[in-house]
Amino acid sequence: MITNPLKVIPPEAFREPLVVTRSGGKLRIFLTDPVLIHEALTTNSAALGKGEDTRRGLGPALGEGLLTADGEHWKWQRQSVAQGFRHEKLLAFLPTMIAAAERTCARWLETPPGAELDIGHEMMHTTFDIIVETMMSGQGAIDAEAVERSVTRYLEGSGWTFAMGMLKAPEWLPYPGRSGITRSAGYLRTTLSRVVADRRKSSEQRQDLLGLLLSAVDPESGRRMSDEQVVDNLLTFVMAGHETTALGLAWTFHLLAAHPDVEARVLAEIEAVTGEAGAVLPEHVASLAYTRQVFQEAMRLYPPAAIIPRVALVDFKLGQHVIPAGAAIYVPIYAVHRHASLWEEPERFDPDRFAPEQAKGRHRYAYMPFGAGPRTCIGSAFAMLEAVAILAVLLKGFSLRSVDMSEPKPKLRITLRPDRKLRMKGVQRR
Repeated sequence: MITNPLKVIPPEAFREPLVVTRSGGKLRIFLTDPVLIHEALTTNSAALGKGEDTRRGLGPALGEGLLTADGEHWKWQRQSVAQGFRHEKLLAFLPTMIAAAERTCARWLETPPGAELDIGHEMMHTTFDIIVETMMSGQGAIDAEAVERSVTRYLEGSGWTFAMGMLKAPEWLPYPGRSGITRSAGYLRTTLSRVVADRRKSSEQRQDLLGLLLSAVDPESGRRMSDEQVVDNLLTFVMAGHETTALGLAWTFHLLAAHPDVEARVLAEIEAVTGEAGAVLPEHVASLAYTRQVFQEAMRLYPPAAIIPRVALVDFKLGQHVIPAGAAIYVPIYAVHRHASLWEEPERFDPDRFAPEQAKGRHRYAYMPFGAGPRTCIGSAFAMLEAVAILAVLLKGFSLRSVDMSEPKPKLRITLRPDRKLRMKGVQRR
């Protein structure tokens, strides 16, 4: 749990539909059968809560935002931001996404020939740029580098946080990395609090996520979000929104560098779609079907959110089993995506798995890079548009090759990160 929580997933979970273990005095159930996952996360969603592990792991930074809240508090927050993710709203973000990718290209052009790129860092920079522009209208002089360092420091200590929760240790008890987590959470919340305070003072009405949060009204109680609750949700989107997409992109570039035949197909599609226009335009993104499949397959192998944790609030029936109140339920997406009964040659990188003919017969809950059920990621369509746009712009401009040919190992730090930097060299395409 401390060194890499991914190893908590029992080996049997990659073969069996359900695995039961007991640790820390608690019953722990790992679900990998899509039918049982659907029954748990959708049919019995009201019987499940986020649980103490999630609160202790994410609460210091995210408070009671959309990712960590439960019940009615979660419901009204979800309703408040839903209109910001309507399809027509997302399409209007495409120029911003493309412009951010073009700025990354320009930055790479300024690097010395042969210079190494930390592709994970580069993608964090690019997606953070997009989050700030689309969610906060670029408001405030936010230090992207400092935010990235704080997010990384916070996540690096998460193994201890979850382990202490599993052991039911008192929350005041010190553990390695605790001070770094506290400082990081404090910096992130202080930074976003300034952004919220500045917007409150401004009379300008902006149609972005921050504007939606500030104007949101609970239809039942008439209450509005406090500044602290607005910060909870902004941080949720900053951490969950840019971190997960950046990691998905970093893994995608790593896989493409190892599979030049797939990269050639992506390039051919980009060239065919952009045609005489030359540059990638917003109207091109929807036609980049194979590029989208590549990103989908990368997220199958390396799902940014690799485990969905829940806790049973009441006794309920799941298939032929009765799940007792208090049991911890995990959907190990990493195992589901590599399950021997669900995928042919599950370790192989094959974007054709997501071609329409192959994908149409697949159970909806066999592939869950954005979660599943009522709490599926509200930003999933945003992330897909963003990823395809970034891939198209960067691959059209640069060929990326790995410097270290050893295979990186995935390490779970709330999100699924490589255990080393993905160092690459970019060569400008002619």
